[in-house]
Amino acid sequence: MKAVIQRVKHTSVTVDGRLISEIPFGLAVYVGIGRGDSFNHADLMAKKISKLRIFEDVNGKMNLSVSDVGGEVMLISQFTLYGDCSHGNRPSFIQAEEPALALKIYKYLESKLCQVGLKVKLGEFGADMKIEQFNDGPVTIIYEI
Repeated sequence: MKAVIQRVKHTSVTVDGRLISEIPFGLAVYVGIGRGDSFNHADLMAKKISKLRIFEDVNGKMNLSVSDVGGEVMLISQFTLYGDCSHGNRPSFIQAEEPALALKIYKYLESKLCQVGLKVKLGEFGADMKIEQFNDGPVTIIYEI
């Protein structure tokens, strides 16, 4: 399981011109689920996302989590994180999990984040999403289990 975690001031997701979801500030989390990933991986990912201290405290140090600052999480499924372009110029996605299982793990990750008290919004799994994002910092963390 891979995640690109970005600190944001605002993020919104539209599909076919209609707003699907948005957050005022917090984390935009792009998550890729690979072959062999499990619900246990999602447990570890949720724990890391919820406790990751990448927001600044009063002294300007990255010392606060998204829950500490009252932020929200925009969770966006992105199988292209498993794109392998080491052979040729067209990425191969054979390391990405099959959509049916990936969706179950994605929804489970959402539920685990909600269980720890985070407000979570979702992109639309499998859709051609248009994402508007106002990065803060920028702060971008890549986390892989």
